[in-house]
Amino acid sequence: MVERDGWGALDAVPAAASPDDPAPAFARCFAGPDGERVLNTLRAMTLGRALGPDAPDAALRHLEGQRQLVAVILALVARGSARGTVHGQGA
Repeated sequence: MVERDGWGALDAVPAAASPDDPAPAFARCFAGPDGERVLNTLRAMTLGRALGPDAPDAALRHLEGQRQLVAVILALVARGSARGTVHGQGA
């Protein structure tokens, strides 16, 4: 058995994609110019938005929920793209 040291060992063996993994579908859905435009719009509406100091607590919580959802979508797209699932490749 060969042992690898450090964090790089975790990246050396990619996890097999599960048939239930939504990442490939997200990568395909947001591939291409239209998908990029949608993701850029979502980023601008959430991650690129700042509320003022007088913003009510409910507005802050709502925006944070939106940011979390967009962050999850971006992570799934990145993970699905990294596995080569865009344009019909991969699982």
